[in-house]
Amino acid sequence: MKANHLLPIAAFCLMTASCNTGKQQAELTAGIQLANLDTTALPGTDFYQYACGGWMKNNPIPAEYSQYGSFTILAENNRKQIQGLIEELAATQHEAGSVAQKIGDLYKIVMDSVKLNKDGVAPIKAELDQLAALKDKKELYALLGDMQKKGIIAYNVLYVGADEMNSSMNAVQTYQTGLSMGEREYYLENDEATAKIRDAFRAHVQKMYRLAGFDEATAKKGMEVVMDVETCLAKAFRSRTELRDPHANYNKMSMEELKQNYPTFDWNAYLSAMGLKDVKEIIVGQPASLKAAADILDTLPIEQQSLYLQWKLIDSAASLLNDAMAEQNFDFYSRTMSGTQEMQPRWKRAVSTVSSALGEAVGQMYVEKYFPAAAKERMVTLVKNLQESLGERIKNLAWMGDSTKVKALEKLATFHVKIGYPDTWKDYSTLEIKDDSYWANMERANEWDHAQMIAKAGKPVDKDEWLMTPQTVNAYYNPTTNEICFPAGILQYPFFDMNADDAFNYGAIGVVIGHEMT
Repeated sequence: MKANHLLPIAAFCLMTASCNTGKQQAELTAGIQLANLDTTALPGTDFYQYACGGWMKNNPIPAEYSQYGSFTILAENNRKQIQGLIEELAATQHEAGSVAQKIGDLYKIVMDSVKLNKDGVAPIKAELDQLAALKDKKELYALLGDMQKKGIIAYNVLYVGADEMNSSMNAVQTYQTGLSMGEREYYLENDEATAKIRDAFRAHVQKMYRLAGFDEATAKKGMEVVMDVETCLAKAFRSRTELRDPHANYNKMSMEELKQNYPTFDWNAYLSAMGLKDVKEIIVGQPASLKAAADILDTLPIEQQSLYLQWKLIDSAASLLNDAMAEQNFDFYSRTMSGTQEMQPRWKRAVSTVSSALGEAVGQMYVEKYFPAAAKERMVTLVKNLQESLGERIKNLAWMGDSTKVKALEKLATFHVKIGYPDTWKDYSTLEIKDDSYWANMERANEWDHAQMIAKAGKPVDKDEWLMTPQTVNAYYNPTTNEICFPAGILQYPFFDMNADDAFNYGAIGVVIGHEMT
């Protein structure tokens, strides 16, 4: 029998104590690709160039990326694998309402550039008209709740998640958000680079209003309103440094206190539109930003409110409409703000959309084909061994006090470890995918996600819920549940190799495991 036929057998044997011998270990590869090295560099002079120079030379940054690395390449490989799975479903008809129908049809909808360009901005026309028809600020609060359900975030965001001071229970919470450019500094700093981006943003907003069908004068007025509103919000936002203080960003208020502190905000209408009933208290992340939002909602003239909310709709939908809207959206947010030179091809965007809207359904297909049970078993062993190793290090730390070590070891021992994929898959039976428009389907997907989230309010935290899809090339640590999670997507070469020896895997995925643990 040829040696290459023995390789998978040796890898399988490694999973069992009875087979874990030096002989089987020797059958495994080293895993390291020598072409990634630059052996012309002296490791004692420039170890980075020595270790990575060959890889960098062979992997120049593609125009569709602003940065590029092993994570990116693995994500690219995974995307091609997922594309094959999705296109296989899209090529045939399936029973209406089945997961296969939803995955295949959504992919075809995103890929249909002819229909997208023919429809133009028609998919958002009714919502633009609804916002234009606003007559009374009392209508705003229910409208804001309805918009958030559809994935359009303005002024503030409300969500349900673990209460950081009682992490076994879910609580209703708010957090500062809503700035189109993301960071407050883009609105407040006056250095040359920031001022240039701010000017580009003004031009971008005007162009987007025009592409959405507004005349030049209205587009200019809309841009001015957007800048005024978001600059006002930015002034009240906490900085990134201030957001690191968990105690300052935890302000639990009863409904009576909320109504006293923000008397002009119609909480009843807002919460009702969000699908929340009998809310007793809300954790306010940043009280000052919520007050700024409440003040703007109360004082900004209704016609300006209409323009601003129309912008939030346009901004949310832009990448899901015709090519002109998508390209202008890319030009500012990707090319100007991050340096990415080319938009991803449509098939990549389509795969990302389907993988997001029907994440665990796609993940289940991915796992069945690309993540064997033996890989999960080997990862369990890797994590367990690293837990033990970290525990030994904690015990021997000179700078850590004995009482702190007790707590650290307790935390380490109670990690909830998630590897590969969830034990129970999400049920997408209530999510409708229809042949109307890309935007309409994404609104329904957002409403489905929102309903899933809202249903948790006031209930115990489900520690078995996954916060990433199985196909994601990433990992995470969640402090509220003390869990570490390693999706199947990252458990591929070069981070994890079933055919490589343990030294390789401890040096690759072991780094990720250690990162999440610490």
